[in-house]
Amino acid sequence: MADLQDDIPTTTEVGEDDGLPDDPGSVPASLDRVHHRPGQPAGELLERAHALLADHPVADGYSGLPWALRHLPWYDLELGEAAVDTDVPRLREGHVAALFWSLHLPEQPDGERAVTVTLEQLDLVRSVVEAHPEGLRLVRTAGQVIDARNCGRVAVVLGPAPGAALDDSLGLLRIFQALGLRVLTLADTAWAGSFGLTRFGEEVVREMNRLGVLADVSGAAPDTVERTIALSKTPVLCSRSAARALRPHPANLPDELLAALGRAKGLCMVPLTAEQTGPTVPDVADHLDHVRDVAGSDCVGLSGTYDSGAVHPRDLADASRYPHLIAELLRRGWSETELALLTWGNVQRVLRSADFVARAAQQRREASTAKITELDAS
Repeated sequence: MADLQDDIPTTTEVGEDDGLPDDPGSVPASLDRVHHRPGQPAGELLERAHALLADHPVADGYSGLPWALRHLPWYDLELGEAAVDTDVPRLREGHVAALFWSLHLPEQPDGERAVTVTLEQLDLVRSVVEAHPEGLRLVRTAGQVIDARNCGRVAVVLGPAPGAALDDSLGLLRIFQALGLRVLTLADTAWAGSFGLTRFGEEVVREMNRLGVLADVSGAAPDTVERTIALSKTPVLCSRSAARALRPHPANLPDELLAALGRAKGLCMVPLTAEQTGPTVPDVADHLDHVRDVAGSDCVGLSGTYDSGAVHPRDLADASRYPHLIAELLRRGWSETELALLTWGNVQRVLRSADFVARAAQQRREASTAKITELDAS
């Protein structure tokens, strides 16, 4: 089911492996706060975590599975695939109902090569989903995510893709969106560098709003993050960012940017990686606590970052392990309302907002024909 190429990137774990309603953006007032009973047994917490996730499953903001599968000669995700961190049985065990499939590459090519490789990744994703119809479904909108979940399928959302894949062309942005792309990373482009967005970069963000493509500012310079948040009419997300106050990783956000993201109703998707969040489940929970406290419970989400070559914390080795993280948050006193937003509701809100803004913008604004040579000429 895949061509034999190089060895698949190794993903390891630190230490040994020891429904929302149709509008999930709003959580019913009936979901009262869950109070932790001191000394509650770990087994009981895990049982409660499974029960909660059965109603409010995980929307995982970043999976490197397409690149990992590209390097396997054969695989079966519905039966189970030991060579990767993610397959349908483990997604179901972890209560994952939606998964953002990254089109990023380990070594990002430039120009025409970036376009070609990204299109190849898109083609691979379509082939993988078509080969696993009982477990996976390719989706474009928030409504289709709900439909896939109701049909017992894991919704596959395309993106994030690297901004370099646009090759500084808004026409290519429209082509990628027509092929299903929902998230684009702005960092490491000529129009979104350390200086912030150029005039062409601002036009890219406006056109993304018109198309319903979400802006991912993970890894972007602070000026770029601030300008994108101010300019975008749809919520901005960080597909792989934790709290820099707890761990000084360059992709993690300082408190001032977390607060700005929260005020704009954006989404910070905290990665489950030892490098960015720490080697244990409590370390990851500390970041989730911090983002919630600084930006608000409407601003925090989850990014498994599985099959990306990252090292994962103990007890979070693969996509089946989300209940262990939710159990830790229950131990800390997170309410069901907060956990419902964290796992599912916030992602649905952001997708719904982008869908709504795109429909309205397309009635007011024609497709942009701007060129980088015109707007950013020195």
